[in-house]
Amino acid sequence: MLKQRYCFQDWEFSFILAKNNSMDTYEEKISLLSEMIAFAVVDGELHDREYDFLWIVAQELDIPKAVFLELFGKRDSVKVIKDELHRIMQFYRLALLMHCDDVQHEREIKAINEIGITMGLNPMGIKKTLKAMAQSPDRMVEPEFLLCAFMEQHN
Repeated sequence: MLKQRYCFQDWEFSFILAKNNSMDTYEEKISLLSEMIAFAVVDGELHDREYDFLWIVAQELDIPKAVFLELFGKRDSVKVIKDELHRIMQFYRLALLMHCDDVQHEREIKAINEIGITMGLNPMGIKKTLKAMAQSPDRMVEPEFLLCAFMEQHN
């Protein structure tokens, strides 16, 4: 796995990117980004920092700017991410996105919990991750913590 850190205005965030991962089709990348865009506007606004964050993700996914901009007007169906590791990474991206504007609306908190459950993620892992992010000064958690939070309940 490759961990990349980005400086984003006054804080840093990281992406965990797996080489040769199962999310390599263009449709899966578009679906992931579409889900993030839909989540970004769940509170009724798209803040500049959220837009910037989404654009960085789009660049990481090799999505052209024109296609990225088109996604704001589309509401495509979301493809299910089959691999649990990639679902955890997507959940973390959404959680980072939720913290971009430094304001957590009730709709965002409810939506991220529902999305995590819909993804099939462990509810205790969701709760533990969101709590750790809320308590972290930079709203980030280490990849090891993230994986352990979701894997604790596995037998």
